[in-house]
Amino acid sequence: MTVHGTVHKGFEAVRDGFTQGQKDDVGGAQLAVYRGGELVVDLWSDPSQPGDRPFDGDTLHVLMSCTKGFTATVAHLLSERGLLDFQAPVAKYWPEFAASGKRDVTVRQLMNHSAGLFGFTPSAGMDGQGLLDWDLCTSTLAEMAPLWEPGTAFMYHMVTYGYLVGEVIRRVAGKTVGRVFADEIAGPLGLDIWIGLPESEEDRVATHFSTLPVVSLDQLSELMRSAGVDVEHPIARTQLSNFTSLAQGLAIINERAGHAAEVPAANGIGNARSIARLYAAHLGEVDGFRVLRPETIEAARIPLTDNLSAPPPLDVLPADYPLRFGLGYELSRAGNVMLGETSFGHAGAGGRLAFADVASGMSVGYTCTNMAWDAQRGPDARWLPWISALGSVG
Repeated sequence: MTVHGTVHKGFEAVRDGFTQGQKDDVGGAQLAVYRGGELVVDLWSDPSQPGDRPFDGDTLHVLMSCTKGFTATVAHLLSERGLLDFQAPVAKYWPEFAASGKRDVTVRQLMNHSAGLFGFTPSAGMDGQGLLDWDLCTSTLAEMAPLWEPGTAFMYHMVTYGYLVGEVIRRVAGKTVGRVFADEIAGPLGLDIWIGLPESEEDRVATHFSTLPVVSLDQLSELMRSAGVDVEHPIARTQLSNFTSLAQGLAIINERAGHAAEVPAANGIGNARSIARLYAAHLGEVDGFRVLRPETIEAARIPLTDNLSAPPPLDVLPADYPLRFGLGYELSRAGNVMLGETSFGHAGAGGRLAFADVASGMSVGYTCTNMAWDAQRGPDARWLPWISALGSVG
């Protein structure tokens, strides 16, 4: 494994930490850091298990749930313009959503994963290909009843977050999330990030794989049952149904169809340089452009889920590394410390990481081709050496 790229003076330990974190990884990775609107770390490592395309700092990656942070930013942009009220009922913007007892569900509850719509119920018959069908997913969610009283419990809306918040954005802006992001954020900042990848960029996308052990549906069901979960409960059955459709969906992240669709919770595509640049523009101006106002960032960082637990019967499952959310962004937690309590952003399945830190003025993008992070076991070991080094930068 060879590390390429550059670091500014004072960031040499970050390069050493990145090298240490990647030494046992067979995949390729990228790390970029901005401070004060300037790119100060720009590194990448060669994959020892190469794909069919060259790998360097320009290579694009499927960013998985880092995409949720981009979607949250679009929502906040519309809010700043007075077009979207987070306290308002979703049905104000999306009238069909009022069906099945959802008239009072708020946009805020969609943003903080407490809306009770954390997955498609088994009766929806959703599969991996269905997750690429926007109209199918949004109409199904509009008809669905909440699985718990919205606002009283919290469960990560792993894929549904993107359709829920994304459809509100589409109704308000008259354009899809990907289009608003491209026109209002990626274009002005010159980012190589897309939600819905143009075919012209397809040959830049890395091949992704995982060295994690494969867990079967039967194994997951047995793990839940052994922890005391009634696996016949509607919420438990939805969790198991999600597992099946997501496993099918992950199988298409290396396919053109999986890149071209807009799945604003999971299939943003970009590289570490652009991630770090995007989050830098949340902290201040980057080449004269700032994404959101400081007061917007402060409001978005207020914890909203700390006093909420998972809904029964999933509340008995071990939660050694619980998620924490503000208004759309993931906050620092034991499983993803970022740079501490003043950080906000979002991690992505397999080990991708995107965040900004208000106190240090630094923003970070990390990508990887090997989806080797098991979030149930704490932070990704590949992150720890370079995050520690960043925390020591004066």
